[in-house]
Amino acid sequence: MFLLDSILLAPVKGVIWLGKKVNEVGENKLYGEGSIKEELMALQLQFELDEISEQEYDEKERELFDRLDISTKSKER
Repeated sequence: MFLLDSILLAPVKGVIWLGKKVNEVGENKLYGEGSIKEELMALQLQFELDEISEQEYDEKERELFDRLDISTKSKER
């Protein structure tokens, strides 16, 4: 009985596992310190090359620092 249940539920378990992995990768991209630091460097380069205004730079920088703060706090837990 348990073997039959395992066989029948394998596709569902696979989809659940895949969903967890996709979520993990997404969170790492959004809240990973390395990713955020790369975005900060790219933002600074855009500002230095006059591709964005100082106001845009300040807004995006604040958003990135907020994400970095969330990342740091979540690791402390």
